Amino acid sequence: MRKLTRRALARQGLVAGTLAAGLSSQALISRSAGAQTSAVTPKRGGTLNTILTPEPPVLVLGVNNQGPTQLAASKLYQGLLQYSFKLEPLPQLAKSWTLSDDKKTYTFKLQENVKFHDGHPMTADDVIFSIMKFHTELSPRAKPIFANIESATAPDPLTVVLALKRPFEPFLLMFDATACAIVPKHIYDGTDYRTNPANQKPIGTGPFQFVEWQRGNFIRMKRFADYWGKDQPYLDEIIYRIIPDSQSRALALQTGQVQLTQANDIEPFDVPRFKAMPNLEVELIGWEYSSQLAWIEINHRVKPLGDVRVRQAINMAIDRNFIRDRLWFGIGKQATGPICSTTKFYDPAVAKLPGHNPKAAMALLDAAGLKPDAKGIRFTIKHMPLPYGEVWTRFSEYFRTSLRQIGIEVVLETVDAGAWARRIGDWDYETSVNFLSQFGDPTLGVERSYVSTNIKKVTFTNTGGYANPKVDELFTTARDADDPKVRQEAFTAVQKILCEEVPQIWFLELAWPTIHDKKLHNVIKTATGPNSSFDNVFLS
Repeated sequence: MRKLTRRALARQGLVAGTLAAGLSSQALISRSAGAQTSAVTPKRGGTLNTILTPEPPVLVLGVNNQGPTQLAASKLYQGLLQYSFKLEPLPQLAKSWTLSDDKKTYTFKLQENVKFHDGHPMTADDVIFSIMKFHTELSPRAKPIFANIESATAPDPLTVVLALKRPFEPFLLMFDATACAIVPKHIYDGTDYRTNPANQKPIGTGPFQFVEWQRGNFIRMKRFADYWGKDQPYLDEIIYRIIPDSQSRALALQTGQVQLTQANDIEPFDVPRFKAMPNLEVELIGWEYSSQLAWIEINHRVKPLGDVRVRQAINMAIDRNFIRDRLWFGIGKQATGPICSTTKFYDPAVAKLPGHNPKAAMALLDAAGLKPDAKGIRFTIKHMPLPYGEVWTRFSEYFRTSLRQIGIEVVLETVDAGAWARRIGDWDYETSVNFLSQFGDPTLGVERSYVSTNIKKVTFTNTGGYANPKVDELFTTARDADDPKVRQEAFTAVQKILCEEVPQIWFLELAWPTIHDKKLHNVIKTATGPNSSFDNVFLS
């Protein structure tokens, strides 16, 4: 048994070296170190006013894993680990951990004196329940990973031993709060997790506890007096304002009504002017863990979208340069395939998509027998914009215009965030827009969208219905292999196939701006950025 030091982890290949958008490796290293602490001495007190866009349906991680839920609920819940900018595991509810020599048994030592917000102590039983029952049932990402756990035992209340059926290289990347939040067993065991009344008043171990939610107005959480972190948190409370209008959100930041915005809060076209404001800081790092990839979601069951030639044509109808530069104002990076360039095992040699070429797109549609009618229309599809802000609406309008140029008519169907999630999960769509996190390893964040075994009526699975036995085989090889070289070969092959068959139309590697008042410190200190617990954030 050996302790997992950072050096040992690097030797094992568990540390994924990533680069934040627009930063050199040296700048990233410097920024990572600086983000861990502040030059200003932390002080107690104050209310952080921030924004949440759009309003989430619930605040229980696992029951809902949409982006807004993760942003707010990560202050209420915690995982065993958090991660550095290089995706090295760092302590959170687990203060230390070891791995057996056969790389199959992980032993976690838990922090002492951790309490849930209702006063109950958190023990190893809560951790095992959270892993083996709660998230295994609820999370389409966690279920196949945790199915590899042969046994989960608690030798004592502060020790958890997870024995795997076989070595699994990216296992330690599964324990962030957004992937596996620790929930109270005494509240959830034996209940319907999705309808448990406690979902209306979340109970976690985080530095802040839930106080009030006025739907359509705000969510308020206060400092948890019995938080296990010494002298933390520093803030008295956090208020998430629900402000649907993008101009009103920008005005709230500009006038100081809020001190922090993140993710979808500020539209990309507004970012340049906030960069010029001397009292604000704009940061693009803090998303290394998620490495989010945006794509046009295709339902393969809808004719003629199941035809690879049609998807290839749609792929060539869009201009990724225009999308990045004119819609996202240079924030982010053009997608080149199903794996982000910041994710481990990305292979630029095969991750290549044909460029913008409407003429070639029309030739493909002709070859598929989809000739234009007298009005120039080949066929009509419905498109459900992502209801996460104005830039996503603009993108869907651009998508409609681009496809019209090759003879495909697009009808937009506008829905709210809850309806969007339900309809995607029910396969009740033709095309839409989606973005998913990759969590440092393709087995954790990419595989779920393309293997046929994960075709389920659950949001963020393979809802598109794409199936290719060779792709299934390659993902299985990469999942089961302990040798990074074998995994790389499998992931390279799968990238090549997916780039040829374009089951989804990838268009942008997202880089979200976190904008905050310079009086707010320690906002971005880990690879989860604003999705971290904020126990160390303070106002000067």
